[in-house]
Amino acid sequence: MTGRTAVDGDLVGAGARLMLEARYGHFTAMQVRGRRVRGLGRHLDRLEAASRELFGAGLDRAAVLASIRAVLGDAGRDAGVRVHVVEYGGRPRIVAAAYPPHPPPAGPLHVKPVVYQRYLPHIKQAFGFQQAHILRQAAREGFDEALLTTADGLISEGAITNLGAFAGGRLVWPDAPMLLGITMSLLRDLDVPQERRPIKVADLSGFDQVFLCNSWGVMPVGRVDGVPLRQDAGLVARLVGHYEGVPADPVD
Repeated sequence: MTGRTAVDGDLVGAGARLMLEARYGHFTAMQVRGRRVRGLGRHLDRLEAASRELFGAGLDRAAVLASIRAVLGDAGRDAGVRVHVVEYGGRPRIVAAAYPPHPPPAGPLHVKPVVYQRYLPHIKQAFGFQQAHILRQAAREGFDEALLTTADGLISEGAITNLGAFAGGRLVWPDAPMLLGITMSLLRDLDVPQERRPIKVADLSGFDQVFLCNSWGVMPVGRVDGVPLRQDAGLVARLVGHYEGVPADPVD
């Protein structure tokens, strides 16, 4: 008998079985508006670099774009899209999935520090049980996101975001192992002085504005573990304006 897989008692086909049985891979997540994506080339570069590191092989970029177009379907569809590159049957496979578009949540956000550091943090890893569990626990306690820290409070990143902060007109990013998010990379093009330096949870109350960013957009942080943080609407507007002003690339 060939291998079979059932979900809730119903047999599923090879495509569904692939994602259920794959255990090794990476992905990128993007928001598609009008069949365009901000930083599309950077998403492809991310997938290419991770594929070379994990699989020792390059990436078929044309197949990635074809997969995105396939899951978008209708010409005008807006959606969130994830593109996974996973090992199945002894070789890398490209799997794309579309879901409803996700605007940034209404802020300011309330975040919880959690002691956890990801293995190979520069890779956006598929099947992230640990981060999913951390987010669920944080949500149950009334938080919007978790900040991943060392035992002494040094921040690396959020569970599904990057963290940045303004201090005296300078844009500061954590100097720690992290995933270089696509939105973070676009904000690094903002024409203000920028630097990387160690940031601890206890330092956040001293910044003029703390924010998170991912494919959803830019989100101000209002409180960390119950401690209120400063808010500067002008700085947030500048970040959002820069991000939304980045030309989006067509997937067609």
